[in-house]
Amino acid sequence: MEKVRFLALGDSYTIGQSVSTNERWPVQLIDSLRARGFTCYDPTSIATTGWRTDNLSDAIEGSILRHDYNLVSLLIGVNNQYQGRTAESYAPEFYSLLDKAISLAGGNLNHVFVVSIPDYGFTPFGKGSQSYITAGINAFNNVNKSISEARGITYIDITEISRQGLDKPELVASDGLHPSGKMYTEWVKLILDNLIV
Repeated sequence: MEKVRFLALGDSYTIGQSVSTNERWPVQLIDSLRARGFTCYDPTSIATTGWRTDNLSDAIEGSILRHDYNLVSLLIGVNNQYQGRTAESYAPEFYSLLDKAISLAGGNLNHVFVVSIPDYGFTPFGKGSQSYITAGINAFNNVNKSISEARGITYIDITEISRQGLDKPELVASDGLHPSGKMYTEWVKLILDNLIV
């Protein structure tokens, strides 16, 4: 197996807002792969808290990137929902980003995976508007899942894990909104169960 070169595309969930670097899920994923005997480069991330699909697209266009990553993840959309954008407007932008992810993986569909958007309605921050948030997250995830499946891309549904946030406070970071390192560990377990490496 060639050395794993992982590119993670996303927003606050990808950079691990409010957790330490070693608790971010892309870092935990590479650590887990190394523990399984894979040789890996440290992960590369293009992600910033608050980014929507258009922000991520602009950042990719403005970056000098390789086109031989053998692992590329895409997790984006929560800020589209939070800022009142529609799932309908999200669809073509997500499709375009998935195309970019595939290109960065050298066109190999097996080297790309999409992670569903977590449900922040199940956090102290979001619980007051839970039904509204959950409906929105469901609509956005329906879009990214259907596009991923139509393109033949592995889809990792971590949303149900995120909905344990109120029952298990240790799964939420100290900011009351983002996942904790412990929740990211649960994501990584699910990703590893579904990943083609």
